[in-house]
Order: sequence, then structure tokens, then C-alpha cells
Amino acid sequence: MMKYSVLLFLFFSCSMLTYGQVENPFKNVVITSIKKKTQVKTDKNGQLHVNVSPKNVLKFKGLGWVRYSDFGATGDGKTDDMDAIAATHAFANLHNLMVKADQGFTYYIGGKERTAEIRTNTDFGTAAFIIDDTQVQNHKASVFKVASNLQPFKPDGITSLKRNQQKIDVLLPQSCLITVTNSNVRHYIRYGLNQDNGSQQTDIFVVDKNGNVDLDAPIIWDFDQITNVTAIPLDTTTLYIRGGLFTTIANKAESKYNYYSRNILVTRSNVVIDGLEHHVIGEGEHGAPYGGFINIRDCAYVKVKNTLLTGRKTYRTIGSAGKPVSMGSYDLLVNRGLNVSFENCRQTNDINDNTFWGIMSSNYSKNLVYDHCILSRFDAHKGVANATILNSTLGHMGINAIGSGVLTVENSTIRGNTLINLRSDYGSTWQGEIVIRNCIFVPKGDKRSSVNIIGGSYSGQHNFGYTCYMPERITIENLHIDDSNYLEGYEGPAIFKDFNEEMTDDSYQEKFPYIRTNEIILKDVTCTSGKDLIISKNPFMFKDVKVHTY
Repeated sequence: MMKYSVLLFLFFSCSMLTYGQVENPFKNVVITSIKKKTQVKTDKNGQLHVNVSPKNVLKFKGLGWVRYSDFGATGDGKTDDMDAIAATHAFANLHNLMVKADQGFTYYIGGKERTAEIRTNTDFGTAAFIIDDTQVQNHKASVFKVASNLQPFKPDGITSLKRNQQKIDVLLPQSCLITVTNSNVRHYIRYGLNQDNGSQQTDIFVVDKNGNVDLDAPIIWDFDQITNVTAIPLDTTTLYIRGGLFTTIANKAESKYNYYSRNILVTRSNVVIDGLEHHVIGEGEHGAPYGGFINIRDCAYVKVKNTLLTGRKTYRTIGSAGKPVSMGSYDLLVNRGLNVSFENCRQTNDINDNTFWGIMSSNYSKNLVYDHCILSRFDAHKGVANATILNSTLGHMGINAIGSGVLTVENSTIRGNTLINLRSDYGSTWQGEIVIRNCIFVPKGDKRSSVNIIGGSYSGQHNFGYTCYMPERITIENLHIDDSNYLEGYEGPAIFKDFNEEMTDDSYQEKFPYIRTNEIILKDVTCTSGKDLIISKNPFMFKDVKVHTY
């Protein structure tokens, strides 16, 4: 019998049955330590078998870190190193070791279905990674998954909720991110060329072990019934991922809604991604869209900083209404994320080049922040609660959002059709306030166009699944509108776009009434043309809005 014959992963799996484990942390990986050489093999079922000699186990634990080359990565830019990369992380996760990429190496990652799970600090450094998407076994499989050792579980006793509820009657082992859904209520019933039947009512929030809700990210919906609830424990230590030069060779698939997820998926809370670069090459005449190279999902307190990203080429397809549409394709995606920030992030291509889709999208998220970013777009599809744009420059797709709370834009330059576009496909709704302070708005357009600070549209004839609101209060301080590109026929800027051209008197009836803005506060709003700022070209719709000018 061999001295160190041990199935280490079995011991580790048993030790991790915390809070009701729902997934195997070593899925498709078997780690052994027997008196043979360190090697990585794959069986006929695709399962990785990793053997680390007892001598190397002691060596790596003594160093406190491992490299991809320790597990057979060649780094020649041609040999597929994905098995070695996944094996390195699996061993590091078992022994809580840091992972370091080999400096000067170029790791080629082919189309094999394999995901490397990152559960420890990782330094990609100046190493390069080539992700080849031209032929993949499973385009939905992430390349890296940043995961927690703490497993989700189903808490008992949460059967209903109220908007802004401060406490829930539950005891938890620690602070958790709670996700609740009610499949009997439909929200975000989309209107337009990508129309759909909506999504089940969803909310996310953080509670401490005694059930106290973090009111900085409040509950935003009333739930008469909850059909599913999940608690995800929050990691209390920070996991760092640094460096890395990633290049995606773009897919050549048919141009239709079949999103690729060959990415870095973050599902662990309390993560910092610092200094990463992502480039894209090989985009041709057709291709499937991407669901975010950095994809942050079901977690909280994530920061992406000093990172260089790439806008994806825009392809067209036939939408659900049977008409041609441009497909959204993203390098950043946040779904059900709380307290997620992007700091000092930029992109490789021109933020004003509309042949590339806007770089970011989000759904069901709260407290999203851009700070010192130069990116083509900020976007919230299925609602954001509280969003902040600071010290940033946004390009041709500007700010697109629906949601609630406070939307703040400060010390920033915004380009696009409007300074803020309240998405009409989801009801142009913002239940709360908008604050615009110390900004420059450079609208794109021509002599036929108008200039509007707040854009959107609302007919009142479509049921979005919720009451739609205009911002209750809008504060605009020290805003300069550079409308120098507008020539003959230009009448000057407006606060609101004409949200409904058919609503010109009391005879127009909304089946689903729009809750209008109460007041607008204006201070030091100027424009290059020198023309006066008006409320809207449709004064009837906004006749009851109180405007205070200082």
C-alpha cells in the first residue's frame, strides 16, 4: 500500500458540506497524492485526474503558491493549456494556495468544455491568454469561474415581503445575499422589437445573521407570495485577481440570439479584479453575441478596477416582433449584483464608434458605480436600485436605465442622443430621483435633431407589469450642453423629450397611467448655442411640473 495514497478531494468535499451544499466544489476533478510523478490526465468522460507527488505537495505548500507550468502548461500559445490551468486551480483551492501565471507565457485555451474554478488569490501578471471561440463544445461554459467555498441554501420562513421592509423573521449562520422570486407575477414585460412576456418578480438584498436588511440596498417590491428563495453566504475575506492579457478570437456563429459565455464568471462576494486587459480579434461579417467577458452574478461587493475592455461588433438578426434588430453584445455584465463598482476602466476601441455595441449591461442589480471610467455605455435593463456615474466619460450609447432610488451623474462628460435615456422598452420608469451635477453633455445629432436631457417614451397603452414613474425630483446643477453641432432649425435644448406625441390635451386616455415628475431644480444650466432651456416640446404632458431656477 502506497504511503500517501489518498483521495484528497473526497476529504475536502466532506469538509465543505456547510449550510447545505448544493454543488460539488471539485466537479469533474479528482485529486490524488501518490508516489508517482505530478501529472494531469483526462478520462473518457472528460473528468480531470490530477496527481501531485507527496514531495511536490510539501514543496507547493511551503511556497504558498503554484504555477500553471507546475501542472504541465506549456505556454507556447499553440498547445491547449486549459486542463493544466483547471488542475492548477483545483489543487490551489484544496490547499488554499495562491495561483501565479508564468510570466512570459502565452496560454492557448481551445474549445474544449472545461471551466477553471478560482477560489484563491490569483496573479495573472503579464502572462497572455488566447481564448479561441471559433470551435467550442459548449459556448455557455465559462473559462474561469470565481467561486466561493460557502454554498447557497434554502432558508425557511420567508413567505412574503414588503417594499422597504427593514427586518425579516429569519436566523442565518452569517450575513447573506437573499434572492427571492414569485413566479406568479410578471415584471419587465418588454415592449418593442424585442418584445416578450416578461420575467418572474425578482428581488435581491443583503441581511445580517439576525435578519436585518441592509437599507442601502432596500427591498424594492411587495411580495404577496414567494415561490423560491435562496440565501448565499457572503465571504468576509477579499479575493484578489490581478493582471492578465486576454485575447478572444471571436466566434463565427450565425448572427442570432445565442449568447456566448466564454468568460470570467464571478459568483463570489468580496472580489477585486485589478489590472486585467481583454482584447477581441477575428470579428467577421457574422457572429453570435457575447454575454460579458467579465460576468458578475449573484454576489455582492465586487470591484473591477484599472481594467481595459473591448466593445463588441454589432450584428443584426430578426427580433421577436419579426423585424430586424441590432443584438446587444457585452464585455461587462452584472446580473443580480449588489454594490458592484467599476473604477478607472477603459476600452480598446473608440467609445463613440457605433459599429461596436455598448460595453455594459445589467439586470436586477443595486448600487452600481462607474468612477473614472471611459466607456461607451452604462445600462440597466431590468431595473437598478441606485446608480452612480462619477468622474467619467460615456460614449455613443450614453446612460440607459430604468429602476428606482437615486441616479447620480456627477463630474462627467456624457455623449449620446440624451444625457439619460429612460428605456422605453421597459416603461421609461424611474421611481425616485435623478441628480445631475457638474457635467458636460455633448449630444450627437444633426440639424434635424433635437436636444433632450432626459429621453424616453410612454404611450400608456402597454402593461409592463408595474406602475411606471417619471423621476419624482430632478436636480440639475452646473450643466453645460455643447450643442455647437446643431445648425438651421434648431430650437434649443429641452429637459424632457416628447414622451408621447399623441398626448396633447385631456382627451388622451392612458390605460396604464404614468406618474409624472413633481419638481425640477435648475441651477447654472448653460448651452453653447445660447438658446433657452425649455421643459419639453410637449408642454401639455409636463404642465404640472414645478420648475425652480436658482
